[in-house]
Amino acid sequence: QVQLVESGGGLVQAGGSLRLSCAASGRTFSSYSTGWFRQAPGKEREFVAAINRSGGTTYYADSVKGRFTISRDNAKNTVYLQMNSLKPEDTAVYYCATTPIADGSSWLMRKALYRDWGQGTQVTVSS
Repeated sequence: QVQLVESGGGLVQAGGSLRLSCAASGRTFSSYSTGWFRQAPGKEREFVAAINRSGGTTYYADSVKGRFTISRDNAKNTVYLQMNSLKPEDTAVYYCATTPIADGSSWLMRKALYRDWGQGTQVTVSS
């Protein structure tokens, strides 16, 4: 089991940037692909971005492509989500999660395949 702690959320104006971090416990973090998901009030939790075990492959939801960048530092057991050009519709609680699935967009975009989840960090974008 991997324990995950998100940080870096906050209140930002539209057009601004935030960098979220997901710190993982355990020495096997590099064995897991990691995803970011978000959930706005009254909505389903949705896929945002994912990165494979090595960091060599990344996937993005169409709504964030070109604005968000996911990366990882396995030496620090941390995955990042750099969010630029933020919009009010990006407002949500952001969660990171891990899966033992190695790669493949059709798998890594499916939240049901993620096993361990963090507690979430709130991102609020004002207009």
